[in-house]
Amino acid sequence: MPSAQHDECQFLPTANSTPAHRPTLFAKTRTREAHGDFQGGFTAASAEHGRFVWKRFAVCFMLGFCVSADICAVEIFDKFQIHGFASQVMFSTSHNNMFGHSEEAPSFDFTELGLNGSWFPLPKLRFSMQVLSRRAGAGHNGSPEIDFGLMDYSPIETDAYRLGLRGGRVRLPYGIYNDTRDVAFTRPSILLPQSIYFERTRDLTLSADGGLLYGESRNTWGNVTLEMGGVVLRANDDIDNKLAVLGRNGAGHLDSDLSFVGRLNYELNDGSMRLAVSSVDTAINYIPQSYIDPLLPGKFLFTPVIFSAQYSTEDLTFTSEYAIRPIKKHGFAASQNLDIVGESYYFQVAYRLADHWEIMARYDNLTSNRNDPNGQKIQASTFGAVPAYTQFAKDWTVGMRYDISSWMMVRAEYHKVNGTGWLPPQDNPVRAEQIQHWDMLAVLVSLRF
Repeated sequence: MPSAQHDECQFLPTANSTPAHRPTLFAKTRTREAHGDFQGGFTAASAEHGRFVWKRFAVCFMLGFCVSADICAVEIFDKFQIHGFASQVMFSTSHNNMFGHSEEAPSFDFTELGLNGSWFPLPKLRFSMQVLSRRAGAGHNGSPEIDFGLMDYSPIETDAYRLGLRGGRVRLPYGIYNDTRDVAFTRPSILLPQSIYFERTRDLTLSADGGLLYGESRNTWGNVTLEMGGVVLRANDDIDNKLAVLGRNGAGHLDSDLSFVGRLNYELNDGSMRLAVSSVDTAINYIPQSYIDPLLPGKFLFTPVIFSAQYSTEDLTFTSEYAIRPIKKHGFAASQNLDIVGESYYFQVAYRLADHWEIMARYDNLTSNRNDPNGQKIQASTFGAVPAYTQFAKDWTVGMRYDISSWMMVRAEYHKVNGTGWLPPQDNPVRAEQIQHWDMLAVLVSLRF
């Protein structure tokens, strides 16, 4: 979600590691002593974190053993299904931090453990829920939370069309990947294109509380699906949301108005081509804690639109999306109000080399304000307090996936980035210390059942 000073890239559209003396995967010669737990030596905090990481790895491998041995599958009754997944990611960066202190040493501060279930009491009625434990740098501490929980009822369904509704905590139909991004197996890469699918504001973009109506028309020339509804975003008072909306961790409270979301999707019958347009119209209010709160009451308005296209053959998949992101903030102090339009786009190709191997390449471009694409205006207006390169990000990515089995996957990907527009502010609190040109290596192990 966008934040103050034109850092609009933090929102939507629409899971500490080793001691400082351990060498990083990239050559490092300096240590940023702003982080007290990395001022040399093996501290008690890092030791405790090491034990935490190994516990997470142990859970992953125990889950994998259970899946391979077929001893973890539990079938309570015919129409009730349970699935789960576990993912551990390692990030190492040449500069800046990505989910943990990845600049000093490889960070294992990104872990996801999920359990979901579905119940079909009637042929046209489904209940489903997912509980997730997510640890992502300074933003998430691993506390379990309900990712989604909904009822899906389709009272009218024929061979030619279907009508239905979903209610509860529903996944938002936004772009190509948003409503399937929660499981690593369904993503094209470790990190989705960050110009559109911001990992640091995942809670605001993945799901919301409300209802959706949907309809599908099946024809000889293809299938058309329309989803639309009203929701209340999960704008609680955690630091991720406040940084996204306010650009700081304000003492007051966030409150989401009723928002509207919709997606129109066209797909050929054989699934080889998909075209979609989706949008969200949302508003979030800031309510100061008291009269001594330095922030005034204000409203954050965000109405992005995404245009999506995907073409697939048996082994090759091309995907591209373009987003235009109008954002307004009013009611705050004059220096905090803004009215800008951001842009995002990416081009991505994935090729399946063999049954178990896949390679991927992508160019991803983020512009926070298209009237200031290089960030020079805001840098000048803030006398350098907001560096120009914090307002954009140009990311070249290459990656590889290997499916060890149907339940276990490993990925590795390399990013070469110009700009810091989508860096997590929780892990990079001082903008002036961010470095414009940086590299990142990410490795993932993921299991599912």
